[in-house]
Amino acid sequence: MEEPRWLDAEEMRAWVGFLAAGALVDRAVDQHLKGEGLTHTQYEVLVRLAAAPGVAMRMTDLAAALYTSKSGLTYQVGKLEKAGLVRRVDDDTDVRGVNAVLTEAGRAKLDAVAPGHVEVVRRVFVDVLDPAQRTAIADGLGVVTDRLTR
Repeated sequence: MEEPRWLDAEEMRAWVGFLAAGALVDRAVDQHLKGEGLTHTQYEVLVRLAAAPGVAMRMTDLAAALYTSKSGLTYQVGKLEKAGLVRRVDDDTDVRGVNAVLTEAGRAKLDAVAPGHVEVVRRVFVDVLDPAQRTAIADGLGVVTDRLTR
């Protein structure tokens, strides 16, 4: 059996930095959204639906876009549906498919929550980095995402 390629000090610094920053940014965003009555996934559902043609997406496409399981998405969309922010409808083009559709109440909720959300994202992530750091992070994480989604 071959010896693993252990992380050197700089690789470990990058890995630990990624884990710590990710957890702390997630915590700050989650705290804000919890105060607004949403989970992070629920907020992202509203954002994706608002940007989609016809403010609707197939549930399977939505799960893939959010990198979440179908069952996890079904649970979150169910909560949004109970709150009147999203509705589920059969897909006209595929009898097996279900679409999530943003309601007017969902659009209003997104419009109300988005300014505070972007303020948190700026405060804890965007504005603490200079343009070169943002570019490097976006490029590097883009490579990781591409590798894992092929």
